[in-house]
Amino acid sequence: MASEITIDHKEKANELLKADADKILRLIKVQMENLTMPQCPLYEDVLDTQMFGLSREIDFAVRLGLIDENEGKNILDGLEKELIHLHESSIRK
Repeated sequence: MASEITIDHKEKANELLKADADKILRLIKVQMENLTMPQCPLYEDVLDTQMFGLSREIDFAVRLGLIDENEGKNILDGLEKELIHLHESSIRK
């Protein structure tokens, strides 16, 4: 029973962290489409703040043993790759 709860908590932590990464991506997409360009300091501040917050969430989950350090790194790396792709796409327009 305890191992089932642990697995459930780990799965939930992973899902929540991925959902937060998706929220950041959506926020940046909206900002790029409607508000500012990637060269704008506001864009950079929002991106830096959101990425820092996510990295702290991931660090906390790793320290609790809810996710593996590599899983956390993969979440951040995946988000960074999507943001780079989004940025490059906006430049080509």
